Amino acid sequence: MARDRDYELGLIINPDVGEDQARAIVERVSQSIIGNGGQVVRVNAWGRRRLTYPIQHHRDGLYYFFDLIMPPVAVVEIERGLRVNEDVIRHLMKARDPKVVAQQRQRAIEEDRAAEEARARAEAQAALAPQEPEAPVAEEQTPETPEPAETTSDVPTETNEAAEAPAAAEPEATSVAPETDA
Repeated sequence: MARDRDYELGLIINPDVGEDQARAIVERVSQSIIGNGGQVVRVNAWGRRRLTYPIQHHRDGLYYFFDLIMPPVAVVEIERGLRVNEDVIRHLMKARDPKVVAQQRQRAIEEDRAAEEARARAEAQAALAPQEPEAPVAEEQTPETPEPAETTSDVPTETNEAAEAPAAAEPEATSVAPETDA
């Protein structure tokens, strides 16, 4: 029995069919691949793109790319079904290099692990944050003083600065005055 191979299938679907019918076509193609002993690893929807040249009087197309694993004998059946479908403007089935596919899948696994670890760290930090009631209280008190000065016009800001300046000067003056008396 022939060993399954990695393939990439590119489809350009007639843009006049609409998104819902395009999804139905993609689902039918996926079912056809599964029915022929294959496996759909991933479907990448690029969406509506401009064609390089008109195909069947269409300037745009809906692009979909499939990452597949299937036996080589299934390719003929899949392509026959795509040629018969009038909503598929173009298709291209391409065998992929197993080494490149293995590297891409390994990178995807590592990215998934890194994303999972980042999510777990974020959840752990979120779980620890409610346990520290003192930090939010301190944060609430600190912003109250500057915020009114920033939200008001320039005149009150100067008034607040002027009010703060004598308050800061008074402790220094009182601390200086006792030193001179002593």
